This record gives sequence, C-alpha cells and structure tokens, in this order.
Amino acid sequence: MNADTSGCVNPDRTKEENLSLQDGLPLPRAVILGEVLWDLFEHSRRLGGAPLNFGVHARRLRHPVTLISAVGADELGRQAAEMIASLDLDTRLLQATSRFPTGTAQVQIGHEGATQFTIPRPAAYDAVELSAHDLEFLQRSVPGWFYYGTLFASNVQGKKILHQVFDALGGVAKFYDLNLRPGSDSPELVVELLECADVVKLNEEELLRVQEFSGLPLDTEAFCREGSACYGWRAVAVTRGDRGCALLAGGQYVEAAGHQVEVVDAVGAGDAFAAAFMHGLSQNWSAAEIASFANRVGALVAGRQGAIPDWTLEEAVMLG
Repeated sequence: MNADTSGCVNPDRTKEENLSLQDGLPLPRAVILGEVLWDLFEHSRRLGGAPLNFGVHARRLRHPVTLISAVGADELGRQAAEMIASLDLDTRLLQATSRFPTGTAQVQIGHEGATQFTIPRPAAYDAVELSAHDLEFLQRSVPGWFYYGTLFASNVQGKKILHQVFDALGGVAKFYDLNLRPGSDSPELVVELLECADVVKLNEEELLRVQEFSGLPLDTEAFCREGSACYGWRAVAVTRGDRGCALLAGGQYVEAAGHQVEVVDAVGAGDAFAAAFMHGLSQNWSAAEIASFANRVGALVAGRQGAIPDWTLEEAVMLG
C-alpha cells in the first residue's frame, strides 16, 4: 500500500538509522483522545476506532500511550476493555458508562477497496468526563504529543473535553488526524481543529474537501506549504494509498512512491502511517526518512488482517 523510498534516500541507510535511533532513547508519551468502537463487518467484528488504532501502533513503536475514551456497561464494552487491557496502553482514563452503548461502526467495503463507515451516535465515548484530578494526572505524565480527530469533537461534550485537554497540556505538540466521516465534518469544525494543530495528517480525498472550504491551494505541495504558513503547522502529510504519500517537515517537501504490498485489509493502515509519522518527527528525522518509514509501517499493516494486527518495529524497518 505505502512507500519504500522517495528516490533521494538510500533505503539501506534509512533502515539502519531507523533501527539504531531506537536504542536506549526514551520516546515521548502520546495522549490519545477519541472513540473506541467495534468495526462491524458483514460476518465479523473487530475492535477499532482511529484513536485506539493510532495508540496501539504508537505503542508498537515503543511510545508510552495514555488513552482517553469510554466504553459502555454492556457486553461489547466488557470485551473491548478486556482487549484494550492486553495492548499495553495506560488505561487509567478509559471509562465505563451506562448512559450510552459501546461505540460501533458499520463497515462497507466498496469498489476497489473503498471503505464507508456508518457510525451511530451517541455512543459511550460521547460520555467521557474529565475531573480536575484527571487533568492534573495528564499534566504530571509530561506527554510529548496529544492526538485528536474530528469525530469525537463533533458534539458539544466531545468538543468541551478536547478543549479541556488543550488547556491542560499547553505546549504539547498537537497531532490532528482528520479521518472525516459523514455527519462529523462541518467546515467550521474542521477549520477550528486545523487552527489548533501543530501536525496534520489527511488523505487525498480529505485534501479536496478541505480545499473547498479553506481556500488553500489544490496542488499538494502548495496546500502543505500554505496551510503551514496560515495555520502554523510544524508538519503535514497527505496519504495517497498505493501511490505512497506527500509530506512536509522541517521545511522539506517530499513525495514518496508507494511501497507495493498485497493488501489484505486497508482498515487501520492510515492510523499506522500516522503513528509512524509522529514517531519520525519525534526522532527529528528528515522528511524523506519519515515518509519512507511511515509508508513501510502503513504497508505492513495493510498486508495483514485487522486494523491493529500484531507487528514489530524490526519488521517495519526491514520490510522491503
């Protein structure tokens, strides 16, 4: 699905550096806010939600991860909590509520693998509450990153919680992964969330939609550069499916060609890419090195069943 090299980086050198940079270095904590839900397919269901997927992949990259979400006081909630407990995330702020059922998303796989989601609301994650003690705990954890998306912030309560975390975490780098869904992507909300972000990740379809109401250019490089100048983004990535990605970081713009892989399940690949994008920024890699590595991580996940399949850092580095 995703990329191997951009043509301007020796892939063997990049692989060696990506591994060597892991050794003995403490990695910044990521605080993740958003939906936990079950993806419902025609004959199966799988635990997911973009924030949870992102958090699991960030943990596979050895970042400490704190998850803020909620599940229902129902069987799906019990199963979700049990599975999340096995994923080595900090779940002290994963809540249980009887107000709403555990979140679900009906998944339809269309022509050429296009995925559509139908997401009933309200769901358990819409009942998240954070006390003063919770916010103090987040501050004491000294995170380096705060991840958020559009869906969770699309109702009044979610937006309130989002801004509480913004206020509590102050100068922490804010990572906005758009993941636009029907009913959650009002132009006003998306622009507000773009204005709050330090780092942005979106796909080509989302770029087209943002361009329509933001006035940013349609050309990808111009979109990245002018968006960064307008909103103050530190970095931005645009995923392009099997054609790889475009990425701006440290003033460097690159387009990394797609890493060819037999796609088994594309759900979750974009979340894995996002986690690897964050990881590369944390390591101060060049834009080309980040793009190459993030593309390999996305490809690795796309080549396996499920949004959060088992994988290791070593597999991602040596994929080739």
